[in-house]
Amino acid sequence: MSSTSSHKCPRCKSETVWEGNPDRPFCSEKCRLIDLGHWADEEYRIPTGEAPMSDENVIPLHPDDSKE
Repeated sequence: MSSTSSHKCPRCKSETVWEGNPDRPFCSEKCRLIDLGHWADEEYRIPTGEAPMSDENVIPLHPDDSKE
């Protein structure tokens, strides 16, 4: 039995090792950055029970910014 565990990269599905891989669970920096870009572009979302932001439910940062 091999002591090196491997898994599939969540981005490209290629086999990659876990130990000694600074980009884990991804196979490479490229796959890691592509995935990060999807999060930054809000293509991935974690579902919540909260309503989406709208003008009615925004809390102003400063009291002077509130609508009257």
